[in-house]
Amino acid sequence: MTSLVQLAAEKESADVTDWAARLGWVVGLLLFIALVYWLMREGWKWRGTLQGDLPELPAAPDEPGPVRLELSGRYHGSTTAGQWLDRIVAHGLGTRSRVELTLTDAGLDVVRPGAADFFVPVAQLRGARLDKGIAGKVLAEGGLLIVTWEHGEKLIDSGFRSDHAAEQAEWVETITTMINTATTEGTAR
Repeated sequence: MTSLVQLAAEKESADVTDWAARLGWVVGLLLFIALVYWLMREGWKWRGTLQGDLPELPAAPDEPGPVRLELSGRYHGSTTAGQWLDRIVAHGLGTRSRVELTLTDAGLDVVRPGAADFFVPVAQLRGARLDKGIAGKVLAEGGLLIVTWEHGEKLIDSGFRSDHAAEQAEWVETITTMINTATTEGTAR
């Protein structure tokens, strides 16, 4: 009997959870996450300030001419040409969004719901290709339509992904033909 009493006396209850300490850790973690998010946002704004020399984006003309091609898909951002990780954020070019692209004789009209629209005149188009990535987005080889254009003194690559990937090759051919035609007409004058 004595051993049962001793055994009962030796048993202790389990430690109770220290809710104040646990709550302190959770609040601390949430504050740390908020700080990291704030620092990322400030970095994004600083990058936009550094790219402040980029002129305003042109708007589409009233009469752009007949439509050559149309595309519905996603806009994945713009980078400095040839540097697929150097994202451009000035004037909203870093904002991902849905996109409606229209190629006309006047140029490339980029309509983005929820973000700034812009227009690339045919004289500023420098090239088009299929590629696998642009800052923040990597797909299978040929998964992105990259359009290279000149704005101010800067060459820019803009990345688009069509809802129907098979039509992207036609865009490359048509833009290349337009650039070659504009170059030929420019030298003939």
